[in-house]
Amino acid sequence: MTNSDPKAKSKAIYLLPNLFTTAALFCGFYAIVAGMHGQFEAAATSIFIAMILDGFDGRVARLIHGESEFGAQYDSMSDLVAFGVAPALVSLSWALSDLGKVGWMAAFIYLAGAALRLARFNAMIGVTDKKYFVGLASPPAAALVAGLVWVSAQEGVEPAGVAWFGAIVVICAGLLMVSNFKYYSFKNFDIKGRVPFVALLAIVVVFSIIFIDPARVLFAMAFVYALSGPVMFVLGKRFD
Repeated sequence: MTNSDPKAKSKAIYLLPNLFTTAALFCGFYAIVAGMHGQFEAAATSIFIAMILDGFDGRVARLIHGESEFGAQYDSMSDLVAFGVAPALVSLSWALSDLGKVGWMAAFIYLAGAALRLARFNAMIGVTDKKYFVGLASPPAAALVAGLVWVSAQEGVEPAGVAWFGAIVVICAGLLMVSNFKYYSFKNFDIKGRVPFVALLAIVVVFSIIFIDPARVLFAMAFVYALSGPVMFVLGKRFD
């Protein structure tokens, strides 16, 4: 005998998309733990893995028609940990702690920016143009911070020598998240539709370049994307 009680159905959650969200949350938690133990490459890569998982949960939910208010709120909580708390604490453990109060204040500015960015995004759902984000989204902001940590750790750079540069990057990432700069969202990219053969070839080339040197390439991509908002704003003002 099946349970057709609508109240019972409203309390149910969809397992598959929330598994991706939980995995992203775990990666954020692991990044914090790894950073506390000085394992900065592992911490940075965990944040990037969280980004991949975060990109899947919403798409899986839409694919199986499993969108829910619970899933949306859970995803926001996961994003705050993986792309807010984790990058802030990893950067603090990596180099910013050498700057004393300036360092932890820089980390807090980033964390506050991520929290405000997520709150604004949730409040503006259905209001803004889906083609663009208002302010730098938290995943690419986290990629910018994690990429810097990853490159530095991979190259054996002494954290104290880049602490001030790291603080500037972290603060700028936090401020860009709460800015009014517009960033292309890529949400109109239809992964289920047909694409030219050259598009598939381009994707293969991009993945090949990333795998040659993941740390540098991913950091460079995050850096360019973070700059795209201010650049588009300046060009827009110039040609108005």
